[in-house]
Amino acid sequence: MRRPASGDAGEPAVDATAAYSQDLGTVVAPIDREISEAEQAAIGALPPGSALLIVRRGPNTGARFLLDSDVSTVGRHPNASIFLDDVTVSRKHAEFRRTAAGGFELHDLKSLNGTYHAGERVESVELYDGAEVQVGKFRLTFYPSRHDVRLPGDA
Repeated sequence: MRRPASGDAGEPAVDATAAYSQDLGTVVAPIDREISEAEQAAIGALPPGSALLIVRRGPNTGARFLLDSDVSTVGRHPNASIFLDDVTVSRKHAEFRRTAAGGFELHDLKSLNGTYHAGERVESVELYDGAEVQVGKFRLTFYPSRHDVRLPGDA
């Protein structure tokens, strides 16, 4: 939406939508970065090669899911390793896969609504400590074992 130039002042037209969207990135904070003492203890107790997903928004907020196998499936199917009961989640939505280096990758399984990492739709992505993942209405934060912590850009 454009604001007309103010005739006498000679100001150029301003694209208010563009200005708002540029400012929005600096205003919107990441999902709850606060970790409760109980969550800190659970993360601290993770054995090497495992990780924890904590639901930050959506149904089951606060639920925790342990990633301790080579492949953990996420979906609405009752046999999924991580069962997320909501119509926005495909029956076989995504997988968390352990990598040869000991980290985890997230893979979308051609889900209808997609799988998101840091707000962007992805087919596959390597996860790092504190990574934000969205599956349907569920927004989760990924925490690897403290023995295996990898930050963005770590090789």
